Amino acid sequence: MSQPGKSILLVDDDQEIRELLETYLSRVGFAVRAVPDGSAFRQSLCAQPADLVIFDVMLPDEDGFSLCRWVRGHQRFAQVPIIMLTASSDEADRVIGLELGADDYLGKPFSPRELLARIKALLRRAQFTQERSGEVLAFEDWRLDMVSHRLFHRDGEEVILSGADFALLKLFLDHPQQILDRDTIGNATRGREVMPLERIVDMAVSRLRQRLRDTDKPPRLIRTVRGSGYQLAAMVSVQAGDGR
Repeated sequence: MSQPGKSILLVDDDQEIRELLETYLSRVGFAVRAVPDGSAFRQSLCAQPADLVIFDVMLPDEDGFSLCRWVRGHQRFAQVPIIMLTASSDEADRVIGLELGADDYLGKPFSPRELLARIKALLRRAQFTQERSGEVLAFEDWRLDMVSHRLFHRDGEEVILSGADFALLKLFLDHPQQILDRDTIGNATRGREVMPLERIVDMAVSRLRQRLRDTDKPPRLIRTVRGSGYQLAAMVSVQAGDGR
């Protein structure tokens, strides 16, 4: 079952793929908008936000990487799940997309049913994070609003989190002081594997450390436990408020 009322914005310069996916995803209950290039994508998303976006990497005016960077840097859309599509088998492209904040990656050619499964997984994850209404989790110098996904440092700076960043941080905050293995982290933060699990997890943790200014050698907030996984070395408290 799809999620009624959920909207998807697709950008792909291949008209056949646009029409195929628009028809297929509409039939299973999604409201789909399909555009051919980055310029049309920006205009469409600003005019009417979407619950999930899908980019082709190669576009006529700008690539999907720049669009991903733009979405993640835009406060209004920063938490929108992103799936990237590519005809390239180069793992470097996948690494770049994930480092920029994409939530999932799918190589062409692909099955529409597989894409649908990944869409549903990402939307379920996004929906799940809304359940802790009103909670603010405080740890070290940080406060995370569980509703808005807004992360604030004690100096007032707000840090933009992608959907994958938020899911990983939430996992650590739900299990403070506990050692989490890579399988646990991978299952919580990714829809399907697009490269070796160990590399996916290490990249995700590295990206989150950057967000949390945890750049000491060795990191002091999210510790690496050699041979076991990772551990959040902080106490967590629950507070009320808007995260500020």
